[in-house]
Formats: sequence, C-alpha cells, structure tokens
Amino acid sequence: MLWADVSWSDRIAGLSGFHKLLFVPLLLAQFRRSGQAKWAILGFLASSIVLLVVSWALVLTPGIPWQWRGHKSLGVPVKDYIMQSVIFAICAFGLLGQAAELWRARARLSFVLVLVAAVFVANIAYVATARTTLVVMAVMFVLFAVRQFGWKGALGAALIGAVLTGAVWVSSPYLRQRVSAAVEELQIYGAGDVNTPTGLRIEYWKKSLAFIAEAPLIGHGTGTIPALFRRDVTAETNPALITTNPHSQILAVMIELGLVGAVALVAMWIAHLALFRDGTLVAWFGLLVVTYNVVSSLFNSHLFDFGEGWLYVFGVGLTGGMMLHAADAAAKAEGKT
Repeated sequence: MLWADVSWSDRIAGLSGFHKLLFVPLLLAQFRRSGQAKWAILGFLASSIVLLVVSWALVLTPGIPWQWRGHKSLGVPVKDYIMQSVIFAICAFGLLGQAAELWRARARLSFVLVLVAAVFVANIAYVATARTTLVVMAVMFVLFAVRQFGWKGALGAALIGAVLTGAVWVSSPYLRQRVSAAVEELQIYGAGDVNTPTGLRIEYWKKSLAFIAEAPLIGHGTGTIPALFRRDVTAETNPALITTNPHSQILAVMIELGLVGAVALVAMWIAHLALFRDGTLVAWFGLLVVTYNVVSSLFNSHLFDFGEGWLYVFGVGLTGGMMLHAADAAAKAEGKT
C-alpha cells in the first residue's frame, strides 16, 4: 500500500484479493480442535448434488422457465459455468477417491459413488464447462492414477482415460465446440485480431509482463492493476484491453508485489501441498483443492475471485484442519503407549 501510485481508496480496495487468505490459519486452528469438519464436507457434497440435479433438470426439461439474478445459461442455475465446473470437478474426483477406498474394502457402495462421479463429469462435458477445468481435470486424473496404482499402473489408467476421453469427445458436440473455439480464437489472434477471449488474455499477459519489468522486486503496490492498464490508453485503444484482471494469479500478484509476492504465493502453495502429502482420503480432498487452484491460476486469478477464492480458503482450512486433528490424535496415542 505504501508505494502504490494510486489513491488510498484504490490501495485499500486492492487488498480485497488478499484478505480472505487470512482466514486459512483461523480455519486450520478451528477444525484442528473441533474435529467436525467432516460435516461441512458432507454438506458441501450434498449441496453440490442438489446443484447437479437442478442443472440436469434444466437441460432435460428446457420448457421450465428459469431466471435467477439474470442467469440465462442453460444448465447453470446459479453463479456461472466456471464456478459450477470447479465444484463438479472437485466433487467427481473426491468421490472417486472415496470409491477407491471402499472398493479395496469390497464395499458395494463404491459403484454408486463412481456412478455419481460420472454424472458430475458428464455435466462438465455435455452441459457447462470452463476450458481451464478441462486442463485441471487432466492433471487431477494423473494424480489419481499415480496415487491409486503407482507410476507403472498409471500408464494403464492413462490408456483407459484416453479411451473414455475419446468417447466423450465424439459424443459431445458442446465439448468439441468449446475446445475448437479456443483454437480458432488463437488463429484469429495470430491474424492480428485480439477481440476474442483467447486473444485478449494473451494481450493481458503481455502487458502484465511489461508492467512487472518496470518494478520487478516489490511491484507497483496494491490497487495499481486498473491504473496500469488504463495508463496506455489512446484514442485508438481497444476498450477491452483495459482490465482489472490480468487472468493469471502469478502475474496479478507480481504486478502489485513483484518477485517478493510471487515467492510468497508459491511458498503458500508448497506449504499447503505439503500438508496433504500422505495417502489418506482427507489428504486427497485437500490435494484436489490446492491442485485446482495452482493449475487454474496459470489462466485465471482465482484467489482474487470471490467464489473460487473462498472455495480455496474453506477447502484448505477444513481439510487441513482435519489433517492436523488426526496428527494430534496420533501423537497423543503414541504418547500414551
């Protein structure tokens, strides 16, 4: 805030992307003591299943009128397709992790969980998806395969995944359109037209790198991103090039806090990944949350976004608190023995 060359109101507003992270240690402390985080996780899954049912109902019965807070996207009753696909991807792979544990215990419920996970994935593939989610799901699948089968078994799992992906690709015109649109937008950008989502994003990245080069160590200060993008405005400037979001978490942090901020951000991710390094189911849940944020942050500023940011905070706080609670219980048990 001290070295930002903008008004104090803008400097304070620039903190809005960071302050939610202060709740992570508070949630860790709370659920380390309470041991009740599992009910919050079950509540999250239950509400996600309700959202899934409503989404499919809107798609399968298009005659039902639906408008809530201006939403008109088919199959997206609340929030937006980006947030919905985030939630569904985490739930799908979380259920697969639980199903794997039940399968090893020879519990029939594992097949039910796999079916529910498949319905979540199908909604992403056929109803509403963010293209970033597709990249993240590929990473999640690799992590799941390695975790369950090791590196050797992961190769066989990857072949099965490739076959399933091919089947979904052939059967989903929506998915093909979403992916091919990105390729077309990139080609249009190469021809000199930036007025596409992909083209604008690349321009934001280029401008962000130029801003970072001006103040590489400690950045321009909080709240300076809008002012920097407005600074180069001319009569011929495309208004769409003026943004408050450079669509990259690392670039957004580096613009304001420089290399120091980037190191702190990466250190936070590493610390959270280390918290979920063992092979328990809770660790898998936490790993999914952190993985999604790390990978999606290459293309978005999800920590600064409201829904995705708070999902990360509560996801890490709840599952991390459960990990610490279990570690404390294990240490106490060892002390008694």
